[in-house]
Amino acid sequence: MPASDDAAGDLAVTGALVVPAADLRWRFSRSSGPGGQGVNTADSRVELSVSPLELPGLTDPQRARLADRLSSRLVDGVLTVVASEHRQQLRNRQAARERLAAVLRAALAPPPPARRRTKPTRGSQERRIAAKKQRGELKRRRNTWD
Repeated sequence: MPASDDAAGDLAVTGALVVPAADLRWRFSRSSGPGGQGVNTADSRVELSVSPLELPGLTDPQRARLADRLSSRLVDGVLTVVASEHRQQLRNRQAARERLAAVLRAALAPPPPARRRTKPTRGSQERRIAAKKQRGELKRRRNTWD
């Protein structure tokens, strides 16, 4: 297949990170679900694996972030994504590539800025107290037998 094809070649994750095609490991197997006559013979399920901590071009903080955020998904340092939602192997290959890129992109994203604690406004405090008083009044009126 040509290198420009979506299911082959290098995998662009971010502008600075590209996973070389040589680092991607593919595995194919029979998929469950619909498939017609070819369901028992076509290996349409795709597993795409990569060792994210060994990728070239990563800085040490990026490696640390990947190791931390992907720790629950790594098995012996290998990240694997599976795609079997399509009947054709090529479409599952494309889905697996997109899924892998999305997982790596999310893991490499910088942490969000820390939340600045703010004081509740006077209006919000007054509304909260008024709601509590109204609720208490409702409950108090339930207990009267008049």
